[in-house]
Amino acid sequence: MSAACRAPQRLNRTNRTDRTRSRAALVTAGAAVAALVLAACSSGGTSGGSGNTNFVSGKDGIATVAKGSRAAAPDLSGKTVDGKQLDVADYKGKVVVLNVWGSWCPPCRAEAPNFVKVAKDTEAQGVQFVGINTRDSSTSPAKAFEKEQGITYPSLYDPTGRLMLRFKKGTLNPQLIPSTLIIDRDGKVAARSMQALSEEKLREMLDPILAEK
Repeated sequence: MSAACRAPQRLNRTNRTDRTRSRAALVTAGAAVAALVLAACSSGGTSGGSGNTNFVSGKDGIATVAKGSRAAAPDLSGKTVDGKQLDVADYKGKVVVLNVWGSWCPPCRAEAPNFVKVAKDTEAQGVQFVGINTRDSSTSPAKAFEKEQGITYPSLYDPTGRLMLRFKKGTLNPQLIPSTLIIDRDGKVAARSMQALSEEKLREMLDPILAEK
């Protein structure tokens, strides 16, 4: 058989090899994306930061800082999911519960009713709940999530996670989604949890800070 007759066979084998490699690359890329999503929406983790931290992580996954050793919360301001301007610093004098969430995150969906209930129960005690909605590509799914869950407190819209990056390394910084922080009346971060919270665990985080004078 001539070389000209054999050439199409080699070409076919090359094409099949290229297609196989392409499929493998797509599978690998898909697995990587899935891993990122799973890593982003996690219910685990009890510690964070690095270096000389000044917080203690309990067995319940709640990390706390003594009143005299707390770091100030960074600038947490911008547009809300509803398009309004919000600056968390304006709530100084109140205890702020800051919850990082995404409409795509199952643990966020599981904990949302607990946040709605505790927010209503503690409003008269000077507690302000604020959300940070992240990694939603638009505000539409975030608004739908809030409506479905009956959330009435505001949420900053932070699709790229830039607000989370403002927290200093080695402090009680939000590292997973969901994460919840308690900011004391002086605007300092007092406690953190990096897991979906039951109503009981949320109150366990909030009550000691609320009791401070």
